[in-house]
Amino acid sequence: MIDPTTSLEASPTESGLAAPEHVFASLAEALDYAAHGATGCNFYGERGQLAHAVSYRQLRDEAMILARRLRSLGCPRGSRLAIVAETDPLFHRFFFACQYAGYVPVALPSSVQIGARAAYVSQLRRMLETCGAAMAVAPSSHIGFLKDAAHGVALAKVGTPDDFDALDALPVELQPMTGDELAYLQYTSGSTRFPRGVEITQKVAMANLVEIAKVGLRIRPSDRICAWLPFYHDMGLVGTVLMPVASQMSADYLSPRTFAMRPRLWLKVLSENGGTISSAPPFGYALCAKRLRWTDCERYDLSRWRVACVGAERIHPEPLERFAALLQPAGFNPRAFVACYGMAECTLAVSFAPLDTGVELDVVDKAAMTEQGRAEPLPPELRDSNDSLTFVDCGIPMPSFSVSIRDDQGRELPERRYGHVWVKGPSVMTGYFQDPEASREVLTGDGWLNTGDIGYLMGGRLVITARHKDVIIVKGRNIWPQDLEHLAEQVPGVRYGHVSAFCAPGDDGTDVAVLVAESHEGNPAARQRLIAEIKSHVQVNFGINCHVDLVPSGTLPRTSSGKLSRSQTKRDFLGRLLHEHDAAAVNG
Repeated sequence: MIDPTTSLEASPTESGLAAPEHVFASLAEALDYAAHGATGCNFYGERGQLAHAVSYRQLRDEAMILARRLRSLGCPRGSRLAIVAETDPLFHRFFFACQYAGYVPVALPSSVQIGARAAYVSQLRRMLETCGAAMAVAPSSHIGFLKDAAHGVALAKVGTPDDFDALDALPVELQPMTGDELAYLQYTSGSTRFPRGVEITQKVAMANLVEIAKVGLRIRPSDRICAWLPFYHDMGLVGTVLMPVASQMSADYLSPRTFAMRPRLWLKVLSENGGTISSAPPFGYALCAKRLRWTDCERYDLSRWRVACVGAERIHPEPLERFAALLQPAGFNPRAFVACYGMAECTLAVSFAPLDTGVELDVVDKAAMTEQGRAEPLPPELRDSNDSLTFVDCGIPMPSFSVSIRDDQGRELPERRYGHVWVKGPSVMTGYFQDPEASREVLTGDGWLNTGDIGYLMGGRLVITARHKDVIIVKGRNIWPQDLEHLAEQVPGVRYGHVSAFCAPGDDGTDVAVLVAESHEGNPAARQRLIAEIKSHVQVNFGINCHVDLVPSGTLPRTSSGKLSRSQTKRDFLGRLLHEHDAAAVNG
């Protein structure tokens, strides 16, 4: 077991190693190489104090010891080990123990919403069953949930790290996973009700990690990463756990829970350790900016932060602009923002905007976009009008990827025509685990993946507009839910990042746009004014009527990665309508 008390000094930034001369054949080989250097991973507590410091040498040695203990359970090669992925050294140790032992790690979500114990246990159980887990581990904080979820599931062992450390190590020669063997299973961020485990092989993982490091981020020996993203999300697992190991880079971690409570700690750790690379979805930058005071900025030195990745299905620039303006006195350079696009089915990254350019926008004609599917650029004098839509340029696909925009019939579309985004490359998954039907729905025989996203190309650069399943169609017009959500968020009294838009059947049977928004407002008259203002914003900007449902904070459901779930919000909304209808019928 890793002893966190052996060193409470953060690992250095420079590894002291030369760049590897070849592409590693496996994640185990990548850790073997990193173990020869001085770097490692560092875990910070809820007050920003260093709690654990683990060198990659220590991680490699402890993972190999644990691998022999896992082998004593007698599970065949390729068996799955489910890990409740708290931000803790246990995750790294069990993940890499699997690599050496010949097992497949599966990261399970660790976030539990207040009052949602039954739903969380049910989610864990579905994931244990769909991945066919043979073993499962959780920290002591989550072991009760895991044991409830595992009740009746045939597992060789379920327990805490201490329970696994009590096993006798089997004196065998370790044969790490390599080549076309699975590196891990990654549950997609939307797989709450119907889990789909993405199969990522060693070869596929290493292909993406190499391109991220060399092309997307252009890693330097002086780079250091700081992260708060959950390890069970692809951006957290690949971007902040595997990429630092494969690049021999030190990593500093805060838990997502700590970030949500004290987002300024993110800046504190970046500043004190000289972090150069850190990533977040737009809501992360927005939350940090919301909690900042002008006087805070004097405490930080963010001048070394050269890559601030931004990833989401659709990126709005306003939160980034607010963040950059607030932190300019601390030396933050807005050109550090790097918009990127990716998904678990592609390991992680598909495209990166160029470094040192900041967020670049494409402002297009709203009518041409919503009615004709054409992304017609607007002249500068019309870009701030209600007739415009603004999209963020997600950059150039990485060299190994091909990107195709296609219509509903699968025909390729020309540039600046939006449609379904298809991708092909060596980092695309082999399929969904033990789900050939779902795999066939998105993967063609020649390797093309239907991402489920809508977007367009301009000069070879990729722009993402929405998820296909979320597009709202009203009277033949395509309206992106993010645009409606963004409008609602501009109304004082509506919580930023706590709005969900979708379409639902109206009283006359036709689809109507619905906005469900969380608000702290309790006064009935003020709530009605808030609803009227949101409706007015939508009417002025899109010329449609909409239904607005104000709900208390904490109502909107989220996926395992923390994103709002529009599909579940819609189900909950329809359920509330049905309940109100039934109550009215009883009382009437």
